[in-house]
Amino acid sequence: MFLISKPGKSDIDKFIAANQHSDFSYSEVGTSLHQPPSGYTVDHNRTLLGSGDRNFEKAKDAIREWKMFDFPWVELCWPDTPIEVGESVAILVKHFGFYSLNGARVVYAIDEPNRFGFAYGTLTEHSESGEERFTVDMEETTGEVFYDLFAFSRPQHLLAKFGYLYARQLQKHFAKDSLASMKRAVEAC
Repeated sequence: MFLISKPGKSDIDKFIAANQHSDFSYSEVGTSLHQPPSGYTVDHNRTLLGSGDRNFEKAKDAIREWKMFDFPWVELCWPDTPIEVGESVAILVKHFGFYSLNGARVVYAIDEPNRFGFAYGTLTEHSESGEERFTVDMEETTGEVFYDLFAFSRPQHLLAKFGYLYARQLQKHFAKDSLASMKRAVEAC
């Protein structure tokens, strides 16, 4: 949904409620866990957050608090949403003079000894179609802790199709800012 002005909390809450039971905008739900489907653009970004159990726990807390969205031009609505399958959120993006409000739902969660995170899938009220996985991993042999951001997507909304190059720039900018946000979150604790 594209908007001329920033929506208020009640409008965002209504948007999330209206999309709570809407369909995913793609049929390959859950495939970011293994192999992305063909016909999508794939983005994979990874950064070192530190090493050891303490940094791994801090990174897991950052995921739980949705810190990967903690930068000025994107707002996760709402960061107190639990990381549980079926939970829906809205992502508010500030563009050049307008906003987009996009619906997503948690598809799966990962809670393993050396890996933690989740993926969400886009709903019908999202400018893109696809899935995004946010995980932190601790390498068994080295103890290094990494934040891993993996996504497959394609434009869904007419404006996203029309502005494909701009949409790709936004996705790359999001990845860069998301990696930096996770680094800040782990270093700040």
